[in-house]
Amino acid sequence: MAYRSPKLLAFANGQPCANCGLSGTTVAAHTNSVALGKGTAIKAPDYYTAHLCQACHDLVDGRTGKWSRALRMEIWTRAYLRTVARWFESGVVVVK
Repeated sequence: MAYRSPKLLAFANGQPCANCGLSGTTVAAHTNSVALGKGTAIKAPDYYTAHLCQACHDLVDGRTGKWSRALRMEIWTRAYLRTVARWFESGVVVVK
């Protein structure tokens, strides 16, 4: 069973997009990588989410644009690394 954290998902609300910086429609966008736990009708664990606005989420999920899978994954990964830093800087994730 994949790890679920309503706290991590809810923290995305109100945050700027970790890709383009826009605010207002940001959500916790799960990775689409099978290697990170994505499956048919199965979302990856909640710790594999990036804060993305609706436009950037549509882009990395392939719903808009004609970007290669590799470029979409690169965009998601960069946003993910920024999101993880945000979790620690804000105290949402704390190492004990």
